[in-house]
Amino acid sequence: MPDEQGILVIGLGLIGSSLLAALRKNGYQGRLLGCDRDKDSVATALEMQLIDEGHTEPQAMLSSASLVVLAVPVMTLPELVGHLAPSVRPDQVMTDVGSTKGAMCEAIIRRLGEMPSWLVPGHPIAGSERSGVSAANAELYCRHRVILTPVDQTAPTAVTRVEKLWRACGAEVETLSVEHHDAVLARTSHLPHLLAFSLVDGLARRDERLEIFRYAAGGFRDFTRIAGSDPVMWRDIYLANRDAVLAALNEFESGVKQLRQAVESGDGDAMLSILSRASHARHYFDTLLNQKSYQAMEQRNIRYRAAHGGKVQGRIRVPGDKSMSHRAIMLGALAEGVTEVEGFLEGEDSLATLQAFREMGVAIEGPHQGRVVIHGVGLHGLKQPAGALYLGNSGTAMRLFSGLLAGQSFTTTLTGDASLTRRPMDRVAQPLRLMGASIETAEGGRPPLSIHGKQGLRGIDYDMPMASAQVKSCLLLAGMYAEGTTRVREPATTRDHTERMLTGFGYPVRREGDQAIIEGGGRLTAGPIDVPADISSAAFFLVAAAITPEADLVLEHVGINPTRIGVINILRQMGANLELLDQREVGGEPVADIRVRHSRLKGIDIPVDQVPLAIDELPVLFIAAANAEGVTRLREASELRVKESDRLQAMADGLTVLGVEHTLYEDGIDITGGHYGGGRVDSLGDHRIAMAFTVAALRAGEDILIEDCANVATSFPDFLQLVNRIGLRVEEQTVDS
Repeated sequence: MPDEQGILVIGLGLIGSSLLAALRKNGYQGRLLGCDRDKDSVATALEMQLIDEGHTEPQAMLSSASLVVLAVPVMTLPELVGHLAPSVRPDQVMTDVGSTKGAMCEAIIRRLGEMPSWLVPGHPIAGSERSGVSAANAELYCRHRVILTPVDQTAPTAVTRVEKLWRACGAEVETLSVEHHDAVLARTSHLPHLLAFSLVDGLARRDERLEIFRYAAGGFRDFTRIAGSDPVMWRDIYLANRDAVLAALNEFESGVKQLRQAVESGDGDAMLSILSRASHARHYFDTLLNQKSYQAMEQRNIRYRAAHGGKVQGRIRVPGDKSMSHRAIMLGALAEGVTEVEGFLEGEDSLATLQAFREMGVAIEGPHQGRVVIHGVGLHGLKQPAGALYLGNSGTAMRLFSGLLAGQSFTTTLTGDASLTRRPMDRVAQPLRLMGASIETAEGGRPPLSIHGKQGLRGIDYDMPMASAQVKSCLLLAGMYAEGTTRVREPATTRDHTERMLTGFGYPVRREGDQAIIEGGGRLTAGPIDVPADISSAAFFLVAAAITPEADLVLEHVGINPTRIGVINILRQMGANLELLDQREVGGEPVADIRVRHSRLKGIDIPVDQVPLAIDELPVLFIAAANAEGVTRLREASELRVKESDRLQAMADGLTVLGVEHTLYEDGIDITGGHYGGGRVDSLGDHRIAMAFTVAALRAGEDILIEDCANVATSFPDFLQLVNRIGLRVEEQTVDS
C-alpha cells in the first residue's frame, strides 16, 4: 500500500472514483479525499464511502494530502496545476490521468517556466462507456497498464510513490517518454475512437439506419461500442494530441487506399496479403504479449517442477524441424508461384519469420495444424516494411534474414527480444560487408541490425573462421543477389538444409570438397515441402529413453540429415540402444522412425568432428553423460558460449546444483556420471537448458525446479504435453517476479 498520509483525487468521474474504490477495497489505511466542482458528485462519493471527506474547491483539501491525483479533462490540467503550484509542499507529489502528454507539459512549462519536480505525468489505460462517480469500479485498473511519462525534471522519489499508488490498485506500471506515449496512444486509442465516431455518425445519417443497427452483428457492436464515450473528453484529446492523431490518420488512410485498390482491381493476392497480415499480426502479438515474451509489461517467471523418477513409453511425433521451417518460409516467399508447406513448426521463432514476410507484402495462409501456403513474390518482389522486423528469440532467423535482405532495394532494421540482442552478429555482418552490403550493428556487433539496400552485391570467396550453418546459409542467400560466384568454405561439416532446399526450389548449389558454391542471378520456383520432425527436439526424448530403465519409445518421421545426426552418433558411441526404422526420403531430406530403449551408457571422449553436428543437442547430451559410467569429455565447443545463453556455464551451474561431478573448460567440459539429487536450476531463459534439466529429473533423487522456462515455446510449444504423455511428471507454474 502507498505510504501516504492522505490521498486526494480531484475530479470524481469514472477514472478518479474508480481509483478511490480500488484503494478502499485493497486496504489503504490513510484518509481518502475527493474534490469535484459538482457538489452532487461529492455527496455521492461520500454516500458510497469512497471518500472520508469531500469539497468542491481543491485548495480547501490540498494541505490534508501527501499525494494528489488530477483526474480532470486534459484541457483543464495546465490551469489547475498552475493554480495549485504555489501551495504545493516539498513533501507532496501530484500525478494526472490524461491520455495526452505533450501539449499538457508544454502548457505547464509556459505557465510555470519549467516542469515541477513534484508532478509525475501519468495515464491509466483503462476506461468504460459509463461515466461519473456512480460508475466507480474497484477492478477497473486490475491487470491494466498505467503509463508514466516522467521528464528530466521529475524527482525519482515522486515516480516511485506514484508507481506504488497504481500497483496498489492492481495495475501494471511502465514508463515511456512523452513523445513516444503520444505517438503510441494516437494509434492504439485515439485513432480507433475517431474511426468509431465517424462510422457511427455516417451510418446514423443514412435513411436505412434502423435496419443497419437492427441487423448489426457482434463485430460491429464491439467496434462501435467506443463511440458511446464522452464526446467532450475526446474533442479535448484530439485538440491536445492533434499532430500525432493526424499522423496516425494519414497512415490509416494510406492503408485503406491500398485495400480499396485491391478490391477494385480484384487482386486476390493483394487482398489476402493485407488481410492475413492483419489477422495473424493480431493473433501473433497477442500471443506474445500474453506469454510475456514480447515487450513485456509485467515480468513473470514460468517455472517447471519436474518430479523425480518416471517412465518413458509410447510412440510420438515431435514438432517440425525449426531450421527447415525457417528456410521453407524464406525460400517460399522468394519463389515464383505457390509453395505448400506441411509439418511447419508453430513455435514463436518460426511464427516471427512468417510475420516478418507478411510485413514485407507476402500473402501467407495459415499456419493451421502445421500447414502453410505461401504466395511467393519472387527474388525481387519484397516490399519495405513499415517498421523494424521483430524476430523474437531466433538467431537463425536474424542471420539468414541478414543475407537475403542485403540484396533488397530498401532499408530494413532487424530486432528481437532481450536474449537475441545479446547474440553476436558480426560473424554475418563482416562477410556481408565484403560482398558490398551496408550493415550497421549495435555496440559489440549485436542487434539491432540496420541493412541498407541498393548496394549491389558481388560474389566472394569466404573461409569461415568457425563452422556455422547460419553464417554459410546467410552468405548463400546473399549470393543469389550477388554478381558472380559466391564460395563459402567451412572448416568442418555443418547442416546443409539451405543447400538442399535451394536445390529443391530449382536454384542449384554445388559442393566442391569443403566449399558450397552458388551463382548469382537465378530464380526460385515454388513447390511442396514436407518438414520432418526436428531431431533437435527429438534429442530430449532420445536421451530420456536411453537413461530410463525399461524405457521403450518410438519417435516418428524424424529428420536424419547426415549433417544433423551428431546426437545419434554420440549416443550410439555411448552405448545407446537406438534403431532407425523405415528409412526414407521426403522432399530431398532423409527421414526415419527412431526406436530407443534403455541401456547402460558409458562415458566417452566426444569426437571433435561430431561437435558441429550436435551443437544444439549438447546440453541434453550432458544429461546423458551424467547418467553414464565413467567420464565424458567434450572439447572444441566454444560455440556453446554464444548461444541463447552461455550454455557451457549454464549447464555446469545446473550440474553443480544437482551434485554432478564435472570440470568446466573454456571450450568444453568433463562430466563424471553417477547418482545425483535435485534442487533449483536457473535456465537463464534458454529453452534448451530448461528442457535438458527436465529430462534429468527422470534419474534424480529429488524433484528439480527449473526457473525461467517461458522461452521453451520458441522451439517446442508442446514440450510439456509430450513429456507428460510418455511418463514424466512435469508441472508448469507461473510465479510473479
